[in-house]
Amino acid sequence: MSRISKAFSHLHETGSKALIPYIMAGDPSLEATKKYISDLEAAGADIIELGVPFSDPLADGPTIQRASERALKHGTTLKKVLALVTEIRKTSEIPIILMTYYNLIFHYGVRTFVQDAVKAGVDGVIIPDLIPDEADELIVPARKYGLDTIFLLAPTSTKDRIAIATKAATGFIYYVSMTGITGSRLTTGKAMRDTLNSIRKDAGKPVAIGFGVSTPDEAAKVAVLADGVIVGSAIVKRIAEGKDIKKFVRSLKNAISKNRAVK
Repeated sequence: MSRISKAFSHLHETGSKALIPYIMAGDPSLEATKKYISDLEAAGADIIELGVPFSDPLADGPTIQRASERALKHGTTLKKVLALVTEIRKTSEIPIILMTYYNLIFHYGVRTFVQDAVKAGVDGVIIPDLIPDEADELIVPARKYGLDTIFLLAPTSTKDRIAIATKAATGFIYYVSMTGITGSRLTTGKAMRDTLNSIRKDAGKPVAIGFGVSTPDEAAKVAVLADGVIVGSAIVKRIAEGKDIKKFVRSLKNAISKNRAVK
């Protein structure tokens, strides 16, 4: 069982939900990123989603795009991010997921990337521009070496698409709360609840919601519906503004903890 699966299993046993904060590696520096990960864990994060900067991040909104640009200017690379995870593993066992784009992995060498990522201590990958029915080149070595492959579903996903994604995914399912880019406005309702219940039933895996969650109140609403809550742009923005992220993440965790029941 992977660290990600263990985290969700433990949370399920205690009636809790996962808080999954996202930050961009290398923004403003890799050394700062290392400290931020420590702060996030101390504030109650259950899993860390760590962005790898890319020159054309199509799925990301302006806040994360700017963070990616800053990280690239500071010389952040995929190899350096893996080295950072290696350092983090000396003191922490918190599950770490890399969020990046397939171009970087393809040029790194897919099998080599999987091996190096697992060796460094990476637990899973999210690749928004890689659809599951075209992902065998990644999935095969990922299964062999123990790297979770996390795929995205959205309100527009068909039943066939849901079936393909849930079969290909390990760790959990990433449900995009809306069509669009990261940092968009969140809306919840009966339609989302019904869709999530259907996905969870078919997948037999946890479902975490991301895109648009930016306040403790929104995190609380999402926590009622899902097994995990992903918060990215709101944290990345605070980092850019030099604000304390530990206090904010703690407020998210407290809000999630008050809304435990999946309905």
